[in-house]
Amino acid sequence: MTHPYSVGPYTPGHPWYYLLGGEVLSPKVIRFEAKLNGYQGYRANEILAIAALAEPQRTRRLRQIREEVLLTLRADISRYREVVRELHRHRKETEGRSVPSCSAPVHTSVSLKHNHIYNDFAHLLLLDSIPEQIDLFHYED
Repeated sequence: MTHPYSVGPYTPGHPWYYLLGGEVLSPKVIRFEAKLNGYQGYRANEILAIAALAEPQRTRRLRQIREEVLLTLRADISRYREVVRELHRHRKETEGRSVPSCSAPVHTSVSLKHNHIYNDFAHLLLLDSIPEQIDLFHYED
């Protein structure tokens, strides 16, 4: 099965996808792709190990990871928007030229930010899949 977003053998996580004119994906589509692929992110082992801990350490550490990932995601999306604008400018400037034999730095930047966002969403999806446990020692009104 071919990837729904591919240009030849390249997918959005590869610079050549953008070099060959691949579509820029929205963060919403990147999240959907992570969910569809069942990807859990590079921190999956860490998150699952923490999920196996006893309370209250479990909840505190899972919340801490969620906060870290959300901060990273916001920064990654902001930078992704910047490099996508750079990509659009680059495409306009090079329109009509033959495809070069190597990618420009902007192609690498977009693919890296895509991959960072993909991982961020994968981590959040994994965190969301972990059942919450009631913390018996922490009461909020």
